[in-house]
Amino acid sequence: MSLMTVSEVAEYLNVQDIRIERLERESLLVSKDKDEAGNPLFDSDDVERYKKLAERLGGL
Repeated sequence: MSLMTVSEVAEYLNVQDIRIERLERESLLVSKDKDEAGNPLFDSDDVERYKKLAERLGGL
């Protein structure tokens, strides 16, 4: 398991950081940990599964 920051996830999904923060707040993309500043960190496998699901449902 490798952890990704909000910015890394946003870049990977090609969306803005605020979108990732909203997905996390709404529990659609669940963070696995927090960094020292309290920002969420996401499991890269979870992000990949979310991307595949979103693409099947019509896009992000």
